[in-house]
Amino acid sequence: MRVLVAMSGGVDSSVAAALLKEAGHDVVGATLKLWGGASDSGCCSVSDVDDARRVAHSLDIDHHIFNYTSEFEAAVVKPFVEDHAAGLTPNPCIECNRAIKFDLLFERAERLGFDAVATGHHALVESWNGRPTLTRSIDPLKDQSYVLGYIQGPILQRLLLPIGGMNKEEVRVHAERLNLRTWNKPDSQDVCFIEASRGREAFLGERIELTSAEVFDRVTQEVVGRVPAAQLVTLGQRRGIAPGFDGERRFVASVDLENRRVEVDRIEAIMVSSLALRPDSLTFAYEAVPHGTRVSVQWSAHGRPVSATLDTGDMPRLILDEPARPVSAGQSVVLYDAESGRHVLGAAQVGR
Repeated sequence: MRVLVAMSGGVDSSVAAALLKEAGHDVVGATLKLWGGASDSGCCSVSDVDDARRVAHSLDIDHHIFNYTSEFEAAVVKPFVEDHAAGLTPNPCIECNRAIKFDLLFERAERLGFDAVATGHHALVESWNGRPTLTRSIDPLKDQSYVLGYIQGPILQRLLLPIGGMNKEEVRVHAERLNLRTWNKPDSQDVCFIEASRGREAFLGERIELTSAEVFDRVTQEVVGRVPAAQLVTLGQRRGIAPGFDGERRFVASVDLENRRVEVDRIEAIMVSSLALRPDSLTFAYEAVPHGTRVSVQWSAHGRPVSATLDTGDMPRLILDEPARPVSAGQSVVLYDAESGRHVLGAAQVGR
């Protein structure tokens, strides 16, 4: 089988390429040039591209660089900035996967005659109910099925995830055995187009006017502080917002950009029993999941799954079995089957 492997320059995609070659496939590596600005972290840095190229050379496979900088700016960076300006909480890695890696890259692979595309994500594609289905990795600490939650059936039928059945230590051992230069390379933890040395506030501050806001305590009815950038405050946040009183911590209950006001309250006062979903964002791997279906849901990359019921009415929502901290509008929620909690059914963005 002829396979195009997306090589980010990290150890995971390096081992994915190696495993496929060892299995006898005709493997070609491709690194995506996505960000034209400064970057000192993630898969957009010059050093990562160089690492990918050198690994491909050591594996004796062809390597190409595909330039998607304009598409990345339009589909990922611009919405990231606009969402923050509107008071939403976007996830650029999810949007990059949806619009670039599992859309444009697959289109190019098909045009070039490849049978499949592979990545180094920690997830699996397993047969479930007779169809290839995105499934959690065997390594719960590294599982990345959440950031792939919008992938649909036609892509799943051509997707290979070679390291989903390995834990991180096994991946590194395999890379060291092959003497791959990335074997002990640290995992990227940051948004690739934001310089870690500067941070999100500096990045956004150059593109939009950040809104300072007073922090109002609902319990004491007093102004207890101020934040320099309310666009960076998320619902349920505690750190860096306001002190607690009488031994009770305070958490963000609401963010009002127009009135420059952030409100905090006790944890029990901000808990929610349901999550509104943006109707235009609700995406399923195959056919729509019926109204009233029991699901397991996750709304952060390594968050604890929560049991819920999917309401697909005019204003779709998730009815939670247990109260949870509020989730900021714009955040992605991934739906898994309720029985095992492993198989991805679809995804959506939280609405207001």
